Order: sequence, then C-alpha cells, then structure tokens
Amino acid sequence: MGLGSKRQNATRRVGVRYNTLMLFDRTLFLAFAVIAIIGIVQLAFRHPRVSGLFVRHIPERPKRRLFLAAISFFLTFAVARSLAYSNYHHLGPFHDIYIGGRHIHHLVFGILSLLGVGYGWLVDAGAGDDATAHWESRLIALLYGAGAALTLDEFALWLNLEDVYWARQGRASIDAIILFGTLLLASIWGGKFVGALAREVLHLRKREE
Repeated sequence: MGLGSKRQNATRRVGVRYNTLMLFDRTLFLAFAVIAIIGIVQLAFRHPRVSGLFVRHIPERPKRRLFLAAISFFLTFAVARSLAYSNYHHLGPFHDIYIGGRHIHHLVFGILSLLGVGYGWLVDAGAGDDATAHWESRLIALLYGAGAALTLDEFALWLNLEDVYWARQGRASIDAIILFGTLLLASIWGGKFVGALAREVLHLRKREE
C-alpha cells in the first residue's frame, strides 16, 4: 500500500471518529431532545380529544401558552442537568462541544431560542384563530420554555462571567430555575386539565380491558 493510500485511510478513520464524537456531543444531543419534546407535545395535541380537554379546562389562551411553556421548561431542564451530570462524572459517551477551541455552552442556544420566540411574537405569529395559528402558538410557547430552561440552567455563568456550573456559585442557577418555574406554575392553574386528561387515560384503559 502506497503512502498516499495510507494517508487517505488515516484521514477517513479520523473523519469517522469525528463524526461519531459529534453524534454524542452533549449540546447536540440536548438539541435533539428539545426537538423531540416539542414534537411529542405537538403530536399529542393533534388528537381531538386531548386538544378538546385542553381548551375546555384551560379556556384562557395565555394560560394555555403558560402551561405548555412550563412543560417544556421543566423537561428541558431535567434533560440538560442529566446530560451535564453524566458528562461531568464521565458517565456515558457524551462530551462538550468546542468550536475553534471555544466551549459552546447550551445557554447560547437558549438565548437564540428566546430571540426567535421574541421575533415570532413581534410579527404576531400564532395570533389568529385557525389551526395553523394554534399550532404556531403552541410551538412558540414550547420554544420559550425550552429556551428559558437552557438559559437559566447556566444563569450562574452569565452572572459571574465564568464557568462556575459545578462550583458553589453555581447554586444561583438552581435558584433561578426554581424562581422562574414557580412563576410559571403560579400563572397556570392547569390542574383541571391534567386531572381530566388522567381520567380520560384511565377511562380508555378500562375500555381496552
């Protein structure tokens, strides 16, 4: 085998290894998880029964958006913290993302998400009463919750302007998550819908039995 062929094979192996590492990048995996959360929730609300219960028990549209934002917020935070914990303790294949030698924190994607949501609201996305507008409204609410979770999960970093995620100062991020999560929950009062949905699921299971 010639020298040129050896170099090509070595380059190909490095490329495969790089692609594999990119597959297990923590930030990219987190992005896929957020997309999956939003997709599953949107798919669930395409069911007429679920959407009917949603509107019936949370008739005010702002509260419906708050409820969806809360779902996305807490699920995204749980995934982000779990991935950060596994990466910090070297559990699993996940690792941080670096571009040009710079560590890209997931708060960057949270800020970008919030900017996108803000622009969507400026152009009145989801403000109509047709099916498309309702879909856009749910999407914006879910993106807002995810973006807020990604940003506040690293609140201590942009408060101290240094990486203190696992340091004592990192407690500020948890405090921010608790405060904002409490604000969402206090604004929702979506308990009636959750109870009605649980009863509906139990009713369907009994019918199947």
